[in-house]
Amino acid sequence: MRRRGTYPRRPGPLVLGAAAVLLAGLVTGCGIRTTSVPVDAGAAPSRVPCAVPGSPSETGVQSGVPLHVYLLCGAQLEAVERRSPLPEEKAAGDPVRTASALLAELATEPSDEERRAGFGTAVKGPLVVTAPRKGDPAGTLRLSRQPEDLPPTALAQIVCTFAESTAGEPETAASGADSVILGGPGPYQPRRYTCTNALKERPETAVPSTPAS
Repeated sequence: MRRRGTYPRRPGPLVLGAAAVLLAGLVTGCGIRTTSVPVDAGAAPSRVPCAVPGSPSETGVQSGVPLHVYLLCGAQLEAVERRSPLPEEKAAGDPVRTASALLAELATEPSDEERRAGFGTAVKGPLVVTAPRKGDPAGTLRLSRQPEDLPPTALAQIVCTFAESTAGEPETAASGADSVILGGPGPYQPRRYTCTNALKERPETAVPSTPAS
């Protein structure tokens, strides 16, 4: 008579089902949600374009005096072309008039197209530009607020916009950057503010400045 061997018994369906429920409970308890379908997280966020479609340079519209102002886009300063209604013969050769037109553009809320492209401005009015006082260095522009009292990003916008226009000083080989001499309404001496590439990349930092002479 053959002896029947002893073999391990296979777990029944009820045992397997209970094990699956227990495993699912452990996974859920660890904070992992089970799913039976792939999860598509979507594309990675992209950087704002910082380019305005249909700008005057692209459309060929030449009405008004062309102005380049620096706006905020993607936490940096980016140049935008605007058109001023100021007659060109009145804008040329008058730094105060040019600076006033630029300041007005900086304080103007971006257009719908500029906002969609990611542009914004930290320059808020009321803010005006006046001529230098007696004893100020040549080319000084006086603001109705002390430059140091302005938000750093607003001052960076003003400095880079003024410095790279006819209202500012030309680029020098020594510094490799444009500058502008600014003062405020108080008795403080004006200072020379410089627009650098580092400032354009991080406009929230202090604007480089030196005593003007």
